[in-house]
Amino acid sequence: MLKYFCMIRILLTSDIHGYIFPHSYADDRTYRVGMAAVSTLISKLKDENTILIDNGDILEGSPLCYYHYHFHPEQISPFAYAMNYIGYDFYNLGNHDFDHGQNRLMEHIASLKMPCITSNVSYKGKQLSKDYHILNVDNKKIALFGLTTQYIPNWEEKEKISDLSFTDALDKAKATVKIIQEKEHPDYIICAYHGGLERDPRTHELTEKDTGENEGYMICKEIPEIDILLCGHQHHPMKGKLFNTVFVQNDSNGTQISCVTIDTVNNTITPELIFVDEEADEKLLEPLMEEEKQCQNWLDEPLGTCKINLRVEDDFEARLHKSQVITFLNKAFMEISGADLSSNSLFLNAKGFNSQITMRDLVSTYVFPNTLVVKKINGKALREYLEQNALFWDHHDGKIIIEKSHDFPTPQHFNYDLIDGVEYQIKVSNPVGQKITRLNRNGHPVKDDDEFTICISNYRSAGGGGFEMLKDAETVKEIQRNVVELLAEYITNKKVIDFEPITNIDVVI
Repeated sequence: MLKYFCMIRILLTSDIHGYIFPHSYADDRTYRVGMAAVSTLISKLKDENTILIDNGDILEGSPLCYYHYHFHPEQISPFAYAMNYIGYDFYNLGNHDFDHGQNRLMEHIASLKMPCITSNVSYKGKQLSKDYHILNVDNKKIALFGLTTQYIPNWEEKEKISDLSFTDALDKAKATVKIIQEKEHPDYIICAYHGGLERDPRTHELTEKDTGENEGYMICKEIPEIDILLCGHQHHPMKGKLFNTVFVQNDSNGTQISCVTIDTVNNTITPELIFVDEEADEKLLEPLMEEEKQCQNWLDEPLGTCKINLRVEDDFEARLHKSQVITFLNKAFMEISGADLSSNSLFLNAKGFNSQITMRDLVSTYVFPNTLVVKKINGKALREYLEQNALFWDHHDGKIIIEKSHDFPTPQHFNYDLIDGVEYQIKVSNPVGQKITRLNRNGHPVKDDDEFTICISNYRSAGGGGFEMLKDAETVKEIQRNVVELLAEYITNKKVIDFEPITNIDVVI
């Protein structure tokens, strides 16, 4: 008698960041990416032996996210509709799914036709999910559980997560697997984790500060009973086997999906990354067309004009020589907040502003739903802040380059801030802690006991990116309004943006 041949397939999307329609909001070009294209691909791959999971970060990132939650928050979101249409089996929370606050998140979860599997988050004392789910797929018993990075309280404003509590992902994984082994004796254990690997799977060296934001490496190392770890959060495509565990992680915005195939005859597990290159599923898009049209009209609304070049043509050069769009953002924040200093980072793929500034320019340049915080710092803390920023740069063959941990495994260009209100020099080749060779304010050297107020994002004020000196500083003021909203109002009131370019930062080898 022939042995029955069985293949179980796990399909996973992660970090879609609100991209449903197959186009770029920055320039309106058409691309075969986003949830509508993902839908077409999944319809070709999914069968009765497939488990389909979304691994979080779906509610924030695209202009449609901002538009929906700003103008139509009471309606079921386009993202919930798309998830229900595609037919996901399970949903795991990502850190950015908390950005619109706990009420919106709970509404989103309630509107889904699939269960949330995030077991290390509790709402009003109750876990969002039971510890694990048992699936029987073609006579094989599978235990599945979900986790998200517990680092979320370090990023989110307290009022957005006031009724939520977070358990360490590694600790929860250990406890869950122990229960599964004692009670269930499954054929396979699968963990969906909205987090990534904190170490290089080949060299085993740390690729970032060991803060607990990403614990995938330690999960694989310390819990060998996990057969498959489905990662997310880092936006870094990778696959392989680490210790006893097969792992996979796909890119963001619906450009890739993860696929893991279990051959239950030969007992082999194969991870794969599949590029999304499909025509959009028009049936998915049809009910969403009206809100998308409204969003597009809103994006093209003119806010004002600018007389200087605020375009970003080259990300690297814009950071190295400080694009004037950063000067503009810092000037606006100082005026809005009344602070002495201000800092901003240039987000990945930011386009800057055209001569006629529209909402499209704004949301394509400032992509996160941050608010503003004014902190009081002294000269010593300011220097520590600048020294931390200086770690962004390195040098090779006589050229300044980006230090590798800021590019791999996750591009962390948003963790390089450019500060206005002071003049300073970064000497890249100097030892750590001695890279700031000049620091002046109004032409005078800054002393350790000098005091300043500085306007920063709520993310940075919470110490996000490793900036503990800002987290510990005294809070003077909190401006609880979305930065995009503040900037739109600022530009509208100014009508014309014009100022003398400021080149206050010098980065040298």
